[in-house]
Amino acid sequence: MSFSRRRRFPRSRASVRDARAFVRQVLTGWGRTDRLDDITLCVSELATNALLHGAPPGREYCVSLTLDGSVIRLAVRDSGDRQLDIDVREAHPEACSGRGLRLAREVADDMGVTQEVVGKTVWVVFKGVSSSEGTGEIAY
Repeated sequence: MSFSRRRRFPRSRASVRDARAFVRQVLTGWGRTDRLDDITLCVSELATNALLHGAPPGREYCVSLTLDGSVIRLAVRDSGDRQLDIDVREAHPEACSGRGLRLAREVADDMGVTQEVVGKTVWVVFKGVSSSEGTGEIAY
């Protein structure tokens, strides 16, 4: 059985916090919390990238979660025209940024980017996510 949830977020700093809360709420509702911290870290990094580099002023970005069996796919889509290279390079040791995609790649089981007609979707996959409640039904 497959479940999916999606939500749009405005281009604002507070939206990254809201994206984390959305992911935590959905995964808790699905009873899939054993990789909650990893997935929350990824949405934080991908939403921050969409906010800073992808969503043009006045536009939104979209966070979606899909549960298919024991596989969770998290995707963040923006409408920016900037190409993204997910072949992660080392950030300079003294740099204050540039580590988000590396963190996401390290904790996820798979990662990729899909160029859209407008914008792009960056996605991560988590495999073998077990159900803490056994049903997979949405609790809200």
